[in-house]
Amino acid sequence: MKSYWLWYLLNLTVWPFAIAYLNLPINQLPVYIFGVSLYFLLFFIVPLIEKNPILLFFLLCTNIIIATAALYPYHNEFNPFLILIISLVMAEGFYRLPLRYGIAIGAIGAFGLGITALYSNLDLVLQISIAIYILFLFIALIHYKKTKDQLMDLEARYEAFLSEYRDIKRRAVSEEELARREERVLIAHEIHDSVGHKLTALIMQLEMFRLQTSEEEKERVQSLKDLANESLNETRRAVKSLKANDTGGLPGILRLIRKLELENMMHIHFSVKYGAFSAPLTGEQSFVIYRSVQEALTNVMKHSNANEAEITFEAPGGSIFRFEIRNPASGTDNYQEGFGLSQMRQRLENQNGGLKVYQTDGHFIVSGYIKIK
Repeated sequence: MKSYWLWYLLNLTVWPFAIAYLNLPINQLPVYIFGVSLYFLLFFIVPLIEKNPILLFFLLCTNIIIATAALYPYHNEFNPFLILIISLVMAEGFYRLPLRYGIAIGAIGAFGLGITALYSNLDLVLQISIAIYILFLFIALIHYKKTKDQLMDLEARYEAFLSEYRDIKRRAVSEEELARREERVLIAHEIHDSVGHKLTALIMQLEMFRLQTSEEEKERVQSLKDLANESLNETRRAVKSLKANDTGGLPGILRLIRKLELENMMHIHFSVKYGAFSAPLTGEQSFVIYRSVQEALTNVMKHSNANEAEITFEAPGGSIFRFEIRNPASGTDNYQEGFGLSQMRQRLENQNGGLKVYQTDGHFIVSGYIKIK
């Protein structure tokens, strides 16, 4: 918009001098004022049709015709301000239009200015000077247009590379964060299932040994049992600390799914109902739900021609957290539950949940739930 007002200011500066140079009587001024008004009226339409090069081309051609007709040397006296006005219209054509339209505008402007110079009282030297000026202006505008197009192309490529770089950087950060989350969950499970169980078994055996040993050894066995209890408590605190670092809840799940959507060029429609945002999901539960949704979307990409899916989250009554993935599917053929769906089912059942997979006429649906503690 700033460029438009700059062109307007330049035209507004030149035209009063052009009209004043004519030195017309008062009774002839209305005709010229009408021509100038029509020129500026068309100029005000430029922002409205700027996106349409054909209409803008005809508008600028009309302005050249109006300027040539208004400042034509009817009394053989050439108006030098016509050179500036035609130059401004030519420059605006090269600035706002593609190169081929700009060249056409320049040719029409050069023709109008040449006709005006030939039918005026200018001598041959001045006419040749005007022709040389128009030629150099034409060459300069073509060079400017090509340079501008190259710069715009470079800027577009730079923006594309910058966007790709940011996307790769975000993807790397998200993958690193997801890898850390998976690693923390695996370590927590390993500590809980391996070390924790063994320490619990050791405490039980020490208690059995304490009941069977003599009074002299009971105090020593009790101290060993206390040490084992303290180790078990430290292990539980470590597991709790690892799980506390996980981002739980639906917002974390949505953030991960959005990244998955961008990476796989899918269109996912979310529907959040019945207090799903406020559901108190733990980090482990969030991780299981995300993995289940990820597996369902992977099945969509592998076994379906659709690139879109509908995902619904809800927590009815605050006792369970439900999710459903629905994608278009043709036919009602029976499906076979593969490794991915069986792993999804096992993960949900480990969290006191369940999975239901079925196919209807037109849709394939994966529905699961987890009980909220």
